[in-house]
Amino acid sequence: MKPLEIGHPFSWALRRNLRGLLVEMRPQEWVKNLLVFAGVIFSGSLLELHDLWVSTLGFFVFCAASSGIYIFNDLCDIKSDRAHPIKSTRPLAAGELNLNLARISMVALFAAAAAGSLALSSRFALVIVVYLAACVAYSLQLKNVVILDVILIASGFVLRAISGAVLIDVTISEWLIICTSMVALLVGFGKRRHELMLLRSAASSHRKNLSEYSVRFLDSIMAICAGAALITYALYTRADETVARVGSQWMLVTIPFVVYGVFRYLFLIHQRNAGGDPVKILFRDRPTALNLLLWLIAASLVVYLPHLLKHG
Repeated sequence: MKPLEIGHPFSWALRRNLRGLLVEMRPQEWVKNLLVFAGVIFSGSLLELHDLWVSTLGFFVFCAASSGIYIFNDLCDIKSDRAHPIKSTRPLAAGELNLNLARISMVALFAAAAAGSLALSSRFALVIVVYLAACVAYSLQLKNVVILDVILIASGFVLRAISGAVLIDVTISEWLIICTSMVALLVGFGKRRHELMLLRSAASSHRKNLSEYSVRFLDSIMAICAGAALITYALYTRADETVARVGSQWMLVTIPFVVYGVFRYLFLIHQRNAGGDPVKILFRDRPTALNLLLWLIAASLVVYLPHLLKHG
């Protein structure tokens, strides 16, 4: 007769907590931090190993900072998340992650981001401080302020793009910053629209300011953001500084990819009721992923092919 097998509660709980911590850190969301590489790519410095290395380190610093913020936000929203049809499955809301472990990990991530950013540059550290301050303010109170809540979300994307230029000490185009802002606002308001459609009458019980929004209002403001994003990107491709940096006006050929990307997102929002998670759209919607890849290839060829041919 075989002896009765007894499990190991401690090791099981440890694995569950570590798995829950990894989920709360949202590594799939780190794709947003790739915006840090915008500076090194569009400045023509991608072939400079030092600049590429510094940008890579900056990317990991932003990963630590953003993961700390995700944990902080979920700690703040733990009660409301338990009533949400999707967020209730998150480890903290589902009780699958020890609260003290989450708090300690959050502090460790913030400390790592602070130390890493200071090691890279004081200006980059300032960007990280502004990013963390904006996110903390959002999580504590400003997420309940209509319109401002989405502006704060969008600012996180803009700060990522700005940080990439700060890291390698280059000037980033004002038009590119404005375009990034408009795209980020489009995505942010699309997320609010998805929440309204998903929660319907229970929307205000999950997030107070959702009662201030309406689908009609969000559709109108998304149309404005989409149009502004396309116009500012077109202006970026024709700006004197862009032409001077690239050495030609060929950046114009990348406009169709941006047009398709914006229109595809609006199609998914209105026709497929998507928009809750832009990262999922990026990875699950093949046309969107393919279009992004083609845009990156086209932009890289415009920026780097003349340089390679000249020195080849």
